[in-house]
Amino acid sequence: MRRRLVISYLLLMVLVLLALETPLAATLASRETDRVRADRLADATRFASLAGPALRGGGAGPLDGELGAYDELFGIGAAVVDRDGRTVVASSSWRPGQGTASALDTALSGQQFSGPESVWPWADGPVVVAVPINDGGEVLGAVVTATPVDRARRTVTSWWLLLAGIGLLAVLACVSTAFGLAGWVLRPVTELDAVTHEIAEGDRGARVRPRLGPPELRRLAGSFNNMADAVSDVMDRQRAFVAHASHQLRNPLTALRLRVEELGPSLTDPDGRAEHQLALEETDRLARVLDALLTLARAEREENQQITVDAGALAASRVTAWQPLARHRSVVLRLVTVDAPAYARTVPTAIDQALDALIDNAVKFSGAGGEVTVTVRPADGGTALEVRDTGPGMTASQLGQATERFWRAPDVQNVDGAGLGLTIVAVLVDASDGRLTMRQGEPRGLVAELWFPAPEEVGVDDVGADEAESAEPVGSDAG
Repeated sequence: MRRRLVISYLLLMVLVLLALETPLAATLASRETDRVRADRLADATRFASLAGPALRGGGAGPLDGELGAYDELFGIGAAVVDRDGRTVVASSSWRPGQGTASALDTALSGQQFSGPESVWPWADGPVVVAVPINDGGEVLGAVVTATPVDRARRTVTSWWLLLAGIGLLAVLACVSTAFGLAGWVLRPVTELDAVTHEIAEGDRGARVRPRLGPPELRRLAGSFNNMADAVSDVMDRQRAFVAHASHQLRNPLTALRLRVEELGPSLTDPDGRAEHQLALEETDRLARVLDALLTLARAEREENQQITVDAGALAASRVTAWQPLARHRSVVLRLVTVDAPAYARTVPTAIDQALDALIDNAVKFSGAGGEVTVTVRPADGGTALEVRDTGPGMTASQLGQATERFWRAPDVQNVDGAGLGLTIVAVLVDASDGRLTMRQGEPRGLVAELWFPAPEEVGVDDVGADEAESAEPVGSDAG
């Protein structure tokens, strides 16, 4: 946009210069031509005064010497003709040329002639001047001069080049001023665009400086900051409400479960005992949903403060923690890593919680006899963690909906979960400037890959303290 503004300013400046300098250039050419013509008219009039006696006497007299000296001194050809157009006397360089015939016709009719009107830098024809020779009102002949235009053309060209130089300097000054002016006008817009991207990437504290640019854009910047403050406040209130509601509901839910559980011994009817067991399972499911909501609210409230972690060590710790559940469900869970440490830059507990959610889903849906493989490897200048299972997998349309909140595949509605596990993974990965990709496995199953950027330099003290060797699995319910 700055370039377009500068081009518009430059175009306006060029049009103004053309409107001013074109008439001035024409005036300078006309003025120089008038000067030459006036000098030649004066010279021709002097020669006409000397030629009168010569034409009456039938001889050239002193006129021949005058024309020769004039031609030798100024390089201008001149001639004197009688009333019949015959040349009476002429200088050595005189040659009839373009415009001399019409000039002589005008002079022999009793009028002065001078042409052309203006000498242009590309003109070649001479400046022709002719004056009549009168004696008592009778035209005896005419004096004609032909002045080369080289000197006048050089003078006009010099004036035009000077005008072009002045115009070029004005254009350069206009470009310099236009860039500064465009930068001053567009600086708030540029900063507004940058701040918009920062907010979209998760920095909700980014704001536009309100004292930049013209008053209209300053008001726009202030309005944008007010809008960003309002949106940030609404998001904080929403997340705080979810966190507080989830936390506050845990106590009454726990009390409700205890009361329902205490009803068990008093139930003797088999149908009543079955309904009692279903009520307990529903309270457990509701507790998991509240835990997932609380985890999601905390993940979204992170200020994106990133730390350096050893992804390989964290993956080993999570695989170890999930081994008992995998063995219980007859699922083979194994880890594949490289020999060297695989460091990554993430928000705290991002890898832990993401692997917990992915491994939980993989073990849950692989079924007895299935296999789950966790792979850690360097990739694309960072660290990739892949969880591959042999379960039923997802269709292409289901993969596009998998990270939506509370979404669950139609064929797993009766499986434990709340549909928030993959949503939490997506939030944590995005906060870590990483990416989550999921695809169908071959020949079956699902492949979920996490990628996190690698730190620039890694020291022992830089590695986050959250690489616990033993940790209990964090519940997950991606659905």
